[in-house]
Formats: sequence, structure tokens, C-alpha cells
Amino acid sequence: MLSYPVRIALIAALGGFLFGFETAVISGAEKTIMELWSLSPFWLGFTVASSLIGTVLGSLIVGVPARIHGRKKVLLVIAALYIVSAIGCASISAWLLFVLFRFSAGVAVGASSVVGPMYISEISPAHLRGRLAGSFQLNIVGGIFIAYLTNFLFVDMGDDAWRWMLGIMVIPAALFGILLRTIPESPRWLILNNREEEAIPILHRLQEKNVTGAIQSIKESVKTHQENLFQKRYAKPIIYAVLLAMFNQLSGINAILYYAPRIFELAGFDKAQAYLQPVYIGAANLLFTLLAMTVIDKFGRKRLLIIGSVGMIVFLALTAYAFRDPESLGGNVLIYLIGYIAFFAFSQGAVIWVFISEIFPNSVRSQGGALGSFTHWIMAAIISWTFPIIVSGSKMGGFYSFVFYSVMMLLHLLFVWKMMPETKGRSLEEIQKELGIE
Repeated sequence: MLSYPVRIALIAALGGFLFGFETAVISGAEKTIMELWSLSPFWLGFTVASSLIGTVLGSLIVGVPARIHGRKKVLLVIAALYIVSAIGCASISAWLLFVLFRFSAGVAVGASSVVGPMYISEISPAHLRGRLAGSFQLNIVGGIFIAYLTNFLFVDMGDDAWRWMLGIMVIPAALFGILLRTIPESPRWLILNNREEEAIPILHRLQEKNVTGAIQSIKESVKTHQENLFQKRYAKPIIYAVLLAMFNQLSGINAILYYAPRIFELAGFDKAQAYLQPVYIGAANLLFTLLAMTVIDKFGRKRLLIIGSVGMIVFLALTAYAFRDPESLGGNVLIYLIGYIAFFAFSQGAVIWVFISEIFPNSVRSQGGALGSFTHWIMAAIISWTFPIIVSGSKMGGFYSFVFYSVMMLLHLLFVWKMMPETKGRSLEEIQKELGIE
């Protein structure tokens, strides 16, 4: 039987499943949507990116309600947004309304990318925190895999296949909302809001051995619960979070996830095969995220990122080289992209939300998480909006795109190697002291 901390962490991590599903499901519908509303590459990019524009807003504004109203209440609102957006995207026929529902789904994704990892990091014992916080990423890749699988299963269902692809999300969204009612509020949030009596039994259930000491440590780590993030003393965690979030998207991950069938059609696959190949990518993503979760607390965050950077540089360069010669693309692109996804999942994918949720002190964690997520989604919107414009504007568009991503991963390797600290095995308060934040 799962322990209490593991059980409630996995429930909170279901927000990651919906995050992943929403991220990838549009890949199956984007070509139909383009034809249905006669969209140019620019407006197709905007339609796809409308969700990501929503994530920017969601990640930016959610820190305040998470701080004022608590993590659990905000997660319940996020679940409701997922339900409404799934029903709306699947049922409407007007392009503008479709964009608005995509935008609302993005708000839910952006908010859950902040609050989910934040909640999990705050209820996790230090020796399990990497794996439990990483369960959010595991759910993201699980959602991506299921989205690719359902896209493939629904692709032959006629003119309304895209509606089934987008509408099926209502089932996991409803389950998420129901299960959230069984989890407690974050004990750290309760303590920071002078509700210690409510926090004490939760800390006992979370297997905290020294409850009095834990409460005192949390209180000492925060001078004021509503402190401003943008101060010189927080420069290090701000720089680490922003750079890691930027490089996560500069790897090209969302271009591949959002446009996977299109990429495979460019590589010469027919329609059925173009929808099947992303299933293999989703499976590799899931497998290597699982592998990363088993070793993240042993190997550490930094080592995983270094290994992943080297692999991504190689496979992105190989993909770019393949797109130089359209005659010889074919199966090589599938091999190269699976290799890329494997190294991304083992490193960037597994580490980003864990690391960002760890490096900010209690007083500004909600704001810091929002900043990291905001940066991540700004970059994701830029990448996903511009990708169809680039590949449609030039026969060498695929080559240029993947060369750029490979160079960015070289810079990422240098950042991790020279600058990034290790956080494995340390309590959140110990990490705060090691970063020189008193």
C-alpha cells in the first residue's frame, strides 16, 4: 500500500497528466483546424500558441491566489478550468470561441505547472522529494503519450475526429477534481498563515519525525510571508530558474510535441504513419522519464542535466543533418527524434519542475515558481508560434530549426556545468542557506 505522502503527491501530480495531454493533443487536430477555418501558417501558429499564451497568464497570476487562498483550493479551480475547456474545444464551431477555450485550457496548464510542483515539494520528505516532485513530470509525459495514442485511435473517425481528440480530456479532468477533495492543505502554507494547529496532524501523517523542529525551521526561514521576490538576495535562484526554464524550451521540445505528425509528414510518412510515429515518441518519453525518476535522488539533478545535454546536442544535430537532404529522411528522423526525446526526458524533462520548486525559500516560493513557469511558457509560445512559419517558409526550415535547438543545448550544457548548484538530499531550508539566503 502506498504511504500517505506518496498517495497525496500522486493525486496532486494528476494535474501534470492534464498538462501533458493538453500540450500534445493539438498535434492531432492542427491540420484539420487549419483546413476547417482556412488558416495561414501565421494564424495556425497563433491558434496553437493561444493555449501557451494562456499558460503565460496562468503561471504569472497563480502565485498570488496560491499564497492567499492555499494550494488545494487553487488546484480545485484548475481542475474545473480543464473540464470547461475540454467541453468547449470539442463542441464549438466558431474559430474565435475555439481560441478562447484553448486559452482557458492554457491558463489551467500554466497554473498547474506552478502549484502542482509547489504543493508536492512542500508535502514531501527530503529523501523522497526528487521522486515525488518528479512524479509531476512523469504524469506530464504520461498525458503526452495518452494524447498521441488517442489521436491515433480517433484519426479515422471522420470529420469530427478532432472533436473526440480534444473532448476526451474531460474524463481525467473530472477524476482529478474528485480526488483533490481527499488531499490536505500544504502544512507549510498553513504554518505561514498562522494555522499551526491544523498543520500538526498533517505533518504527523507526512512522517515528520520532529514536528516542533519542523515548524520552528519553517518559521525561521521566512521573515514575512508576502515578501517581494525581486530583491538582490534572491538573485541566484531567479537566475537559475529563468535560465533553466528558457533552455527547456530552446531545446525545441514543444515544436516537436505540438507538430509531431506534421514533422513526420515532412519526413515522407503517409497520414496513418504520421499519426503512429508520435506514439513511439510518447512511449520513449514515458520510459526514460520513469528511468530518471528512479535515479534522480541518487544521481542528483545536475548530473542528469549534463548527461541529457550531451545526448540532445548529438540527436538534434543528426535531425538537422537529415533535414538537409529530404530524399533520405524517412525512418532516420524517427530514430533521431526518439533519441532526442529519451535524453530530454532523462534530464530536462525530469529535473525542471523539481529544481524550480526547490531553490526558492518559503517566503517567495509561490512567486519563484510562477516566475520559472512564466519564463518557460513565454518561450514555449514563441517556439510553437514560429515553427510552422519557419518550416512553411523555406525548404530548409526544418534544418535551420534543429541546428538552432542543438546550439542552444550546447549553451545549456555550459550553464549546468559551470553555474547550477546541486539540491539532492537537502531540506528546502538547507537549500535556502546554501544559496546564501538568510
